[in-house]
This record gives sequence, structure tokens and C-alpha cells, in this order.
Amino acid sequence: MTPILDVQQLSKKYGDFEAVKEVSFTVEEGEVFGLLGPNGAGKTTVISMLTGVLPPSAGTALIGGYDIRTQMNQAKQLNGLVPQDLALYPTLSARANLNFFGQIYGLRGKALREQVEDVLRIVSLTERADQPIETFSGGMKRRINIAAGLVHQPQILFLDEPTVGVDPQSRNHIFESVQRLNRERDMSVIYTSHYMEEVELLCDRAAIIDEGHIIALDTIENLIGLLGGGVIYLGLPRVDAGLLAQIAALPAVREALPAEAAPLGEGEAVAQRETGAKVKVVAEQSQQALVNVIGWLNTQDIPLTSLKILEPNLESVFLHLTGKTLRE
Repeated sequence: MTPILDVQQLSKKYGDFEAVKEVSFTVEEGEVFGLLGPNGAGKTTVISMLTGVLPPSAGTALIGGYDIRTQMNQAKQLNGLVPQDLALYPTLSARANLNFFGQIYGLRGKALREQVEDVLRIVSLTERADQPIETFSGGMKRRINIAAGLVHQPQILFLDEPTVGVDPQSRNHIFESVQRLNRERDMSVIYTSHYMEEVELLCDRAAIIDEGHIIALDTIENLIGLLGGGVIYLGLPRVDAGLLAQIAALPAVREALPAEAAPLGEGEAVAQRETGAKVKVVAEQSQQALVNVIGWLNTQDIPLTSLKILEPNLESVFLHLTGKTLRE
């Protein structure tokens, strides 16, 4: 089956700065695909090139078989864009906004009215349809922003950080809308986020992007599997090749390697970073590996100066691959 989206070596340069560097991936029809990375990683630039907001510097992409460099007008008919920034007229009602965007795509009369009512139902805002956007909460504005990207019935929807700054209730509404569109209408969705839990909840596959590069791409299950049974950061007085080899040979340990510093959790003080050396232990099974490592350190009379355990999830995978957290 031909993918709905086929991205080929897509790049974007601003002078000497390369914001996106030869990015390639495909999205199948009916798939929810995540682009996961920190702010500034290149996610929005990728989306902007795919939707015609920015021209690529190199590479291209096919949307429904249409080349974005030579057939962007045809490609735009197939995709819907929900940008990070609200693209709404605040003094107009939600319905008037949706009528406007529908007319841009050539909808008129009964077809337009039916589509506007349909997308209002999808985002659960039918009762507020005739009120000005400026009276809406931040979360409600985000939901109408999504409706505007849906009004022309796209085959593929690009959602760029759709939950930034919204309340928990609106966030859940957005999740439900994405899941309903995918489940009931088999819509393909590209979902960008720096929130790991969103990508884990919504996406079939994800690409992890950092500094313009895709550094990993797979199913959510397989990405988390990169971490094995978890990662343990140890603070020790000293580290050498022999000690690392002995730790790596312990049962339930996959590998042991030097780490510049163990990551701090939210709210932990920088003062807790003790002097000495850090060891990163990639575990097959974190609890058993921890027991084995601490037991071995005790037999060797090696004191443990700090300890942090990362359980398998996408946040830990990103840290494992890049050495930094998503919010750095």
C-alpha cells in the first residue's frame, strides 16, 4: 500500500544554520504518527514545509502522491493544518470562523453547513458555536483551531503542539477528538509534541527528532524497548574500564558505560550532584539489576554516592538517546 505521506531527505537551512537535516519517514493511511522532540528540535519546521508554509531547502515529500515542491496546491486539498499559534478571528463566532475557512476550500451552501456542524460536534462545541471566539477559554480556542483544520475533510491532519497551554478538560477533549477521527474516519494524523505521555497515548509510531535530525523511528513499544528494563545512574568515587566491565557482566545488566552526569528529576536540587564519577547502567530488568549492582558494590567496598532509576518510557528513551531531557 502506498503511504499517504512519504518524506524524502527533507532539509531546511537559514543561511548557515540547518534547522532540519535530511529528515525521512513515511505515514500510512489511517496511522497516527508522532513527531516527538523538545522545543527548537525542528518539528514545526518539518510541518511547515509539508503544508506549504515554508519551502524546503532540499529534499521533498509526497502527500497522496503529490509532490510538495511541484504540486503543493493539489497536496493542500488533502491535508489539514492545525498550527501552534491560533489562526482564528477573535471577534467572529466559532461558526463564522469555520464558514470562512470552509469557503477558502471551495465549500458552499448545504455542503458547507453540514461540514461546519460536523466539526463542531467533533470538538464538542456545538452549544457555543454562535459566540465570539474572544469569549472562549484557551482550551476552547484550541478546539476550534482543530475544527478549522478539519472543515474541508482532509485525508491527513497535521496537529502541531495542539495542547500547549490548555486546561486538563480541553486536553482530554483534544485526545478524544484525535482518537475519534482516527477510529471512525480512518484519518491519518501527524501529531507533534514534547509531551511524552501524549505520544504514548495517541500514536502508533513516532519519530524522535533532536537538533533537526531524526534519531529514532519505530513503534512506541519498540522505542521503549530500546531502553530494555530501564536505566540506572550510579554515582561512584571512581570509574575505570575494569569496573565498567565487571558491572556489565552482572546478571540483568545489559551494559555499563560512563555518564557525564545523572539527570535530575523535577524539583531536585543541583547540589545533589555529588563529585566523582557517574555510571549509566542499562538494565534488562531494573529491579534485579539494581539488587545485583548494589550487592556487588558492597562486596567490593565501593560506596554509592548517588542513585537514580529511570523506568522505561519515552521520556527515558529520549534521555538515553540524547543525554538530555525534553525540556532542556
